[in-house]
Amino acid sequence: MSGGGTAAVAGRTGGSAQGGNPVPARLASVYLPAPLPREGRIAFWDPDGGPLPAEAHGDTDELTVVRRHGATVRRRQVPALTLPLTEALPLLVRARRDPAAHPATACWGAAALHALRLIARGRLLPGLTPAGQDAWRTGPLEPDDIAHLCAVAAALPPEGHAVPLPDPGPLRLPQPEALIRSFLDAVADTLPRTPAAPYTSGRPFAAREPVALPQAHAWAAEVAAGMDAGVRISLRLHLSAYDVFDAGAADGARAAGAAIVQVHSLADPTLVADAAALWAGEADTAFGPRARVDAALAVRRAARVWPPLDRLAEQDVPDVLALSEEELGELLGVAATRLAAAGVAVHWPRDLARDLTAAAVVRPAPGSATDGTGFFESEELLQFRWQLALGGDPLSEGEMDALAEAHRPVVRLRDRWVLVDPALVRKARKRELGLLDPVDALSVALTGTADVDGERVEAVPVGALAALRDRLTAGLRPAEPPAGLAATLRDYQLRGLAWLDLMTSLGLGGCLADDMGLGKTVTLIALHLKRARPEPTLVVCPASLLGNWQREITRFAPGVPVRRFHGPDRTLDSPDSGFVLTTYGTMRSAAPQLADHPWGMVVADEAQHVKNPYSATAKALRTIPSPARVALTGTPVENNLSELWALLDWTTPGLLGPLKTFRARHARAVENGEDEEAVGRLARLVRPFLLRRKKSDPGIVPELPPKTETDHPVPLTREQAALYEAVVRESMLAIETAEGIARRGLVLKLLGALKQICDHPALYLKEETRPDRLARRSGKLALLDELLDTLLAEDGSALVFTQYVGMARLITAHLSARAIPVDLLHGGTPVPERERMVDRFQDGETPVLVLSLKAAGTGLNLTRAGHVVHFDRWWNPAVEEQATDRAYRIGQTQPVQVHRLVTEGTVEDRIAEMLTAKRALADAILGSGEAALTELTDRELSDLVSLRRTP
Repeated sequence: MSGGGTAAVAGRTGGSAQGGNPVPARLASVYLPAPLPREGRIAFWDPDGGPLPAEAHGDTDELTVVRRHGATVRRRQVPALTLPLTEALPLLVRARRDPAAHPATACWGAAALHALRLIARGRLLPGLTPAGQDAWRTGPLEPDDIAHLCAVAAALPPEGHAVPLPDPGPLRLPQPEALIRSFLDAVADTLPRTPAAPYTSGRPFAAREPVALPQAHAWAAEVAAGMDAGVRISLRLHLSAYDVFDAGAADGARAAGAAIVQVHSLADPTLVADAAALWAGEADTAFGPRARVDAALAVRRAARVWPPLDRLAEQDVPDVLALSEEELGELLGVAATRLAAAGVAVHWPRDLARDLTAAAVVRPAPGSATDGTGFFESEELLQFRWQLALGGDPLSEGEMDALAEAHRPVVRLRDRWVLVDPALVRKARKRELGLLDPVDALSVALTGTADVDGERVEAVPVGALAALRDRLTAGLRPAEPPAGLAATLRDYQLRGLAWLDLMTSLGLGGCLADDMGLGKTVTLIALHLKRARPEPTLVVCPASLLGNWQREITRFAPGVPVRRFHGPDRTLDSPDSGFVLTTYGTMRSAAPQLADHPWGMVVADEAQHVKNPYSATAKALRTIPSPARVALTGTPVENNLSELWALLDWTTPGLLGPLKTFRARHARAVENGEDEEAVGRLARLVRPFLLRRKKSDPGIVPELPPKTETDHPVPLTREQAALYEAVVRESMLAIETAEGIARRGLVLKLLGALKQICDHPALYLKEETRPDRLARRSGKLALLDELLDTLLAEDGSALVFTQYVGMARLITAHLSARAIPVDLLHGGTPVPERERMVDRFQDGETPVLVLSLKAAGTGLNLTRAGHVVHFDRWWNPAVEEQATDRAYRIGQTQPVQVHRLVTEGTVEDRIAEMLTAKRALADAILGSGEAALTELTDRELSDLVSLRRTP
């Protein structure tokens, strides 16, 4: 390669001092060493094989590089532009800051900056080349200097050292660390040689021309003391055969281990030797003549980081260092980290066991029952303690005692050396974590985790508690239907029966949370027959479901006595072993009487009625004792997880702990979406006690006919639009000047008013209007007429749901005026009349049934309907789905069409979009319905309720 370039090459962002032309930043660079370090050069070349820029000046030649060729590599000749270091350094330094520079050039720029900083700090040492000529070198290098060198080398891409070594043997590339170290020395040998240097300090080490110093080898070695000339050291630890090292232990104490010094060549990483072999001359040829001195100097530098290495520095042959237990402990902790930062690796024995672990174990007292009966009523506390294990195999008490008494980082356990974390030793010394009550113990068993001193750790149940956990979480096979059941249960119902039978037999209770219409009633009747207890089963349900329960029991369990505890003549005198049916209202007023009677099982149907644990109804229900409690509901959570707590705390008292603790530990993180792990933890805790099946489940879908859901956009009439805008305008003025609870009340009032206007102006204005004029004032009512005309012409039947009883009356009056047979069912309808309405609808006498959403959205079996119309939208989609399930349920044979009427451009339109999103999250995280809208800012609220004109 030709030498002696005269023109500088500019970087991408500017020229050199001589104003050279720019060179594209895509060019890679590589350092080409020379026998005389200051004659080394930087070569710029194009890895993509493109030509060099025609405007660039400098020496050009063919450069041999190694490039990937398929699965192998090959030598290749490429054109290269080479520059001496004095001209290349400015370009490299600028490339370090250039985002478009090739990575290889950027790395050599980092090496150039490192070299300049070392020289600026005076890190220069005189030395000799192998030919005995004068040469400056960088040094002595501090540990941080070496670490930085290694970091740059690690980042150097293949293009930065792709020039093969001139060896006759196999193809080899220079190692990045050695190449960069050579580059640092070349920069150090170049910069001090200014034109004035020979006149001020003489020719040696000042002039560019080489000066031979044949008698200076010993002097150069002495001057270079403290400099890393190309080797690194590491420590290889030995833990067995300690007796070999006893003589070297401090104060004659028995050594806990030994460190053997290993020497690594920076020029060839494959060269590794013990220091003893180096001193014996066995590795001199491979490492070079200075390796012994360099190794000794490296040991001295490492001793600055970890003083025990001073003992090695004092030895004639720094090869073996006997370690005390304290020193071995330091290496296990901070010393190894400090040594690694200084470039000294610590290698532990390969056979050293590192799989010592600790888990928090919950253990019931010996002889505890595994059936769960009375588990939560037990006053016996459970042991909670640390259990250490080696390779997953628990340690015995004696082994943990030995570990607790150990004061070393490695111990001998089961005929092997084990690396011990000091934290594990502390756990072995303080094993007891206290006692757990049964509630917390079962919670720990199901979730698999526990909080210990503010840290969440793995927890493992053992013994009877583990057996109970396994029974609760094991898969269940479908149960055999009981004798006396006059029904054929589907597979999913038989699995539900098996689950209920298990939970009630364990005395734990449960919540069957199947979607409405999947046969919870018949499953519960089958459970009563399977338990065959002498005490009766008490069923608490809404008043509208008394008749349905009585008919279902008579149909599916003929001969089983059933009686109602309801009305003025109710009595519990001489009840038999069948069913006793009562309402939530009656139960609340007659709770003391019901509590004095023995029950084999208590069932809360439509259990969302007691979702508020502080309500009088919920408190009364909790006073009725029973060995088995079952909640039936299609919506275990409507608004927040406190409702789930209320249900499960009744079925299995104490399971979720106090409500305040449950909110802090589980509910808040789940509802806010802050912690996915919290969602999984809560799911593991409640899953055994809550069986949730949906109509969309693969095992259930084939049992149901198709269901089609359609949103019908409805325009407002002129009267509705004018009234809507006026209410928004007036209400927003009041809201913007209100604060706190007063503002929240105004927001809720506004939302309710707008929804009523969207239904019908007469509903909001509370006007008396002739039935034949109602349709003209409401777009929804006009569309309802069209839907009903079509389906009645096809001899169909429909359920029409609205959340407002006043609107239900307007619809009923309007349809009656049109001579359409219609009934109205709402919360004030007497129970006998409700039952007659249901029968008339199911028999086809009344094709249209108008229902208030909350009063009639649960429990009723109305499979005659092939159409369900939601005249207005409820804030929670689960409530709407419950209403739809009056028709879409097991027993339905015809397709069901669901029609939702939504006024265009109104708050209903925007809420519909929110409900779609909320439905997707209903099984994991639920908001708080319309109450959340009260927290909107004035601007957000205005955007939500403002009427948007549709094109």
